[in-house]
Amino acid sequence: MGNIMDYLDWRGDITFEQSPFNEVDNVILAQLAYVNFRDIIPSPEEKRSITLKEASQMFFDMYTENELKQDKSFISEAPFLMKKAAASKRFGNLILSSYVDTVDETLEKQFGAFHIRISPKHTYVVFRGTDDTLVGWKEDFNMSFIMPVPSQEAAVEYINSTCQYIRGRLYIGGHSKGGNLAIYSAVKCSERVRKKIDCVYNNDGPGFDVNMIKSAKYQAMLPLIKSIVPENSIVGMLLEHDEDYIIVKSSQSGLMQHDAMSWQVCGNRFETVKSVDRTSRMLNEALSNWINGLSRTQRSEFVETLFAIITSSGAVNLSDLSADRFNFAGSALKMYSSLDRETKIMLRRMLKSLTGEFDKARKMINNKSK
Repeated sequence: MGNIMDYLDWRGDITFEQSPFNEVDNVILAQLAYVNFRDIIPSPEEKRSITLKEASQMFFDMYTENELKQDKSFISEAPFLMKKAAASKRFGNLILSSYVDTVDETLEKQFGAFHIRISPKHTYVVFRGTDDTLVGWKEDFNMSFIMPVPSQEAAVEYINSTCQYIRGRLYIGGHSKGGNLAIYSAVKCSERVRKKIDCVYNNDGPGFDVNMIKSAKYQAMLPLIKSIVPENSIVGMLLEHDEDYIIVKSSQSGLMQHDAMSWQVCGNRFETVKSVDRTSRMLNEALSNWINGLSRTQRSEFVETLFAIITSSGAVNLSDLSADRFNFAGSALKMYSSLDRETKIMLRRMLKSLTGEFDKARKMINNKSK
């Protein structure tokens, strides 16, 4: 069994005219959004475009492979996937344009998107998922009590402004938060853009609140949403969903299955299973019950306190925390000690509540399996 890198070896010489766009192609394009294409892909205002092959050449003129291999983040393989795709007949001549990349700590916003023209008939609008920045991860947590978050608003504005006059049909997609943004933008976009959408790809992205799920616009978009999750999905099962899933095998375990580079490919499709596994069901049951048992104010207080502790070391990226764990642990402990009594009690209660939900979910699933 292979992964998406192997897929490029097997089918990279087959054009889209010979074999139509498929779910594996979608994941490859969603992964490309993690590449730093700043100053490479033209912005919407420039009204220019370049091919993936040209973008790859420019990127590797700017960064050496040794430099890139120093990156220990979970998205570090994206440039090498991009290089391999760019060298293939299937992906090399795809046309890239309308690049946007924003990280705003004040707004707690991390947003990236661009267009990938597959053929005269189809353009894939890709939204970047959560990257290595702590700002991006905090925005994800904010989704539990704020809607829309700044990136969701930006996604709607982006798709309306860049797609209203576009020719042909649209695929919209992304991985992780990018999948959430793909759905949100498709549901909330103008009628003119909505009529052009053929498919919305949500690759292990979190869901929404109940009001969004029950809305008429979401329900109308539902037949066009294709959600793909690994068998041990955690991120992709968060919050509320109403769509069916394609559940794929992964070479990783636990949370690391969120990495789409680990998803198993067979020919031009993913290797699938019938349901998410027992551990995933337990975790998602617990997290859902815990989140639903908290008020929006409680969720906000917990997230603010948690990230105050996480960022107390001065880290701005997840990889910063991994690189200096001793400093992080010391800073986190010092920050926790400085909290007032009420905040400490709130934090302990939240964590105790979460632990309790894990225990209840485990016992429930154990009883069902007997």
